[in-house]
Amino acid sequence: MGQILKDLFATYSIIIGIITISLIIFLANQIGKLLKERQMNSAIAIILGLVFAYIGGRLTGGSKGLADIQIFSGISILGGSMIRDFAIISTAYGADLKNLKESGFPGIISLFIGIFFSFFLGAFIAYVFGYTDPVELTTIGAGAVTFIVGPVTGEALGASSDVIALSIAIGVVKSILTMIITPIIADKIKLDNPTSAMVFGGLMGTTSGVTGGLVAVNPALVPYGAMTATFYTGLGSLLIPSLGYLIIRLIIS
Repeated sequence: MGQILKDLFATYSIIIGIITISLIIFLANQIGKLLKERQMNSAIAIILGLVFAYIGGRLTGGSKGLADIQIFSGISILGGSMIRDFAIISTAYGADLKNLKESGFPGIISLFIGIFFSFFLGAFIAYVFGYTDPVELTTIGAGAVTFIVGPVTGEALGASSDVIALSIAIGVVKSILTMIITPIIADKIKLDNPTSAMVFGGLMGTTSGVTGGLVAVNPALVPYGAMTATFYTGLGSLLIPSLGYLIIRLIIS
């Protein structure tokens, strides 16, 4: 009987993956209710996902977290780049073209400010902690941009796996903090209209963090923040391994 169930779960691993992630989201929502902090649900879900990934890695010694356990292998598909990119792109649907045009110039300026501010801040902190190699500084700084730009930059420049992992961790921390802080500061920074949402998305850049935070503020603002946050990731992946690396080399040399 046990073998039959094991074979069944392995055959329909994608369904088991969906069920597992649904249970994690449900658990995160329940914890959010207990804490009376609805805006933290997304952050709690990410933390739970990281915990389960760590447990899966420790149990199997693999590199894919919980997906290394056969019955949970479908999670690797749900966590793959195709589903991730589809989810990122889908957040832009629902945006009004008129509002996008009105927010265009501020949104573009915020992209460049947000990318290079995060990058140089991350590189500076890495330097303070003893990193002096331009490739390592650039990769860690890229992680402060987003947890996607970090590994993209690291792979392009030939950084070590440890440094790439560190850049991803930095990006994840930024995403979680953005989710938590956004509802808290929304009133203070007047984050209540499409233009401010686009500028905010351009400054922060982390799509998951921006969308998670804006959901707690006003779901109608999500497409606008997600729009510039998505461009932020693409533009960062283009600029940081090239222009960013050259600037760091000039500064270090």
